[in-house]
Amino acid sequence: MDKVRIGIVGMGNMGKGHAKYLMEGKVPQAELTAICDSDPARLEAFANEYGDKVKRYEQVDDFLKNAPIDGVLVATPHYFHPEIAIKAFQNNLHVLIEKPAGVYTKQVREMNEVAEKSGKVFGIMYNQRTNPVYQKVRDLIISGELGEIKRTCWIITNWYRPQSYYDSGVWRGTWEGEGGGVLINQAPHQLDLWQWICGLPKRVRAFCHFGKYHDIEVEDDVTAYVEYENGATGTFITTTGEAPGTNRLEIAGDRGKIVVEDDKITFWRLRESERVYNKSTSKTFGAPECWKCEIPVKGTATGHAGITTDWVNAILKGTPLLAPGVEGIRGLEISNAMYLSTWIDDWVEIPVDEDLFYSKLQEMIQKSKSRAKK
Repeated sequence: MDKVRIGIVGMGNMGKGHAKYLMEGKVPQAELTAICDSDPARLEAFANEYGDKVKRYEQVDDFLKNAPIDGVLVATPHYFHPEIAIKAFQNNLHVLIEKPAGVYTKQVREMNEVAEKSGKVFGIMYNQRTNPVYQKVRDLIISGELGEIKRTCWIITNWYRPQSYYDSGVWRGTWEGEGGGVLINQAPHQLDLWQWICGLPKRVRAFCHFGKYHDIEVEDDVTAYVEYENGATGTFITTTGEAPGTNRLEIAGDRGKIVVEDDKITFWRLRESERVYNKSTSKTFGAPECWKCEIPVKGTATGHAGITTDWVNAILKGTPLLAPGVEGIRGLEISNAMYLSTWIDDWVEIPVDEDLFYSKLQEMIQKSKSRAKK
C-alpha cells in the first residue's frame, strides 16, 4: 500500500472540516474515497462542492462493508464513536475517532479491547498534542526540569458558546444526544493534555453546574479539585458561559513553576530544590534563588491534518502514534469522575466505578426533556 484510502462517517461540522483538508491534499499519501451520513442533504451538498469522485453512503453498515476504504475517520455524535469504531475493526479497517473517545468509560474500554485484538492502527483526534508548546511543557516535566509536581491548575474558560450554538443541533446540550456539556464536548482537549503532561489524578471532587448560563440540560460551568498519588493537588476550571475567557495552565514543582498562557511558556526556575532549601536554610524569611526563563518553542501546531497524517504514517510505515486511540479513556476517566462526584456529592476514585456511572447517566437520560426525543 502506498496510499491510504480514507472514509469519513458523519458529515457535520467536524466531518466537513476533515473532508476539506483531505480534498485539498494536505495529508500526504492519503485520499478521501468515501463518506457516510444518514442525512441525504449533507451527502448532496458534498457532491455539489466536490463532485462525484467520492462515493456516498447513507447506511453505516453498508459503508463499512462495501466502501473502497482502508481506514475510517469517525466524526459522529459522541455516543456513536465506540459503536462505529468496533464495527470498523470487525470489518478489518484502521480507525481514527474524533474526541471524545465516547461518553462513558465502560463503552470505551470495550472499544479499546476490540482495537487491540484487531491489530489495526487506532488513533484519536487529540489535535492539541501537535502543539509544540504543550509538547515542550511535557518534555520539561518528563525530563525532571521541574522536579516533582506539587500543584497543577488549568483555567480554561475561553470556550464561550452563545445559546444559538446549542440550538444549532437537536443533539447539542442534552444528556440523550450529547452525553454531557463542556466536559465532553469542548474541554476533552485540555483534560487529555492535563493527564498527558501531569498524569492521572487518583481522586476527584467536582462541582458541575447544569444549565447555569444557557437553556440546556448539561453542564456549562465546572470547578474541580483533584489529588495525585504523590500528594500533589490540582484544580480544573472550565465553562462555556464566560467572556472574555482565560486559557492558563500552571504547574508548580519543587524546582520552580511553569506557566503556559498566550502560547508562551514561562519557567520560574529555582536554583535549588525548594524541599532541600526548606530543610537547610536558617533564614526566617526569604526563598530559593529564582530565575525567570522564557522557554523557546520551535515548530508549529499541525492540528487536525497533523493527527490524520500521523495516523496515515503509522498505517504505512509503522511509526508510533502521537495520539493512540486507547489513550482516549484517560481524559474520559477524569470527566466521568467529575460528573459522578457532582451526582453523588462526594469524592470519586479513579478509575471510576463504571457501573455506577453508567446507571447515573441513564437516570439523567430518563429525566431528560431532550430536544433529541422530539
